[in-house]
Amino acid sequence: MTSFQVCVCFITRRDERGTRQVLLGRKKTGLGLGNIVGLGGKIEPGETSLDAIVREIEEESSLVVDPAAASEVGFIRYSFPSRESWSQDSTVFVVDTFSGTPQESDEIVPDWYDVTDLPLDGMWDDAKYWLPQVLAGETVHASFTFGEDLKTVSELSFETAPMRVSGRPDS
Repeated sequence: MTSFQVCVCFITRRDERGTRQVLLGRKKTGLGLGNIVGLGGKIEPGETSLDAIVREIEEESSLVVDPAAASEVGFIRYSFPSRESWSQDSTVFVVDTFSGTPQESDEIVPDWYDVTDLPLDGMWDDAKYWLPQVLAGETVHASFTFGEDLKTVSELSFETAPMRVSGRPDS
């Protein structure tokens, strides 16, 4: 069985105190029900991962993101040998510019979390291995295999690297 293609995005902002925060959401349906996750989902036929993440962000939170504001920061392969239908390949994005106010959707209850105090105990087990690094400006390329309990990482291989800032044309 081949993995399905998904995308996930971590939207960041500075709050009124100047503290950097990330928008996460508690899953209300489907895979990961009850977990705190980044916004995202399946890439539809004919979509690029960038098209999909912009669509998913709006569907899940009502926020609008300009595709040019999304930075691709990694790729993660998830294997679930005990439930192959859950296996997936995920493109990871970070966004720091958006418009709107996050709204609850049928899938997600969004909330802002301080980057220095992530709710890792409420997230998928793999997040502790890479999410703090991504939010610190690194890229990630990883593979995680989940055990029979479908919750705990049993094998992992990953590398992080400083994020390369691509030159943006002056407007």
